[in-house]
Amino acid sequence: MKKLIFLIPLLFLLGCASEKQVCFESNCFEVETSDNPLERTQGLMFRSSLDENKGMLFIFESSGLYSFWMKNTLIPLDIIWINENLEIIDIQRDAQPCTSEVCKSYSLSSEALYVLEINSGLTEKYGMNIGDKVEIR
Repeated sequence: MKKLIFLIPLLFLLGCASEKQVCFESNCFEVETSDNPLERTQGLMFRSSLDENKGMLFIFESSGLYSFWMKNTLIPLDIIWINENLEIIDIQRDAQPCTSEVCKSYSLSSEALYVLEINSGLTEKYGMNIGDKVEIR
């Protein structure tokens, strides 16, 4: 019985350690993190759906000019670039899936440290704008 009592809190802590949230005021998204080149290349490709309160947070080693495209992405997305000060510096609203061999690249002119992808329309629904502060938990 003692082993079971110890194991339950341990499993709870391990499960919670892998979850991250990105919050804009009172609106939070549970996010998968993508923090290495292989994960960043895959991103949300081949996903047929994404729950409204979910997303993917791309975490880079250093700030830079990071471009994104919608190749093999099946759902429209809002793409949010976030700087090292945790401020939104750019938003690409309603990026549509690319169905051709050559896909449009979405880029920006300021350096970002993070990029968040969420379902299309949510930046407008929740009133997210350039300059808004972000909290990563």
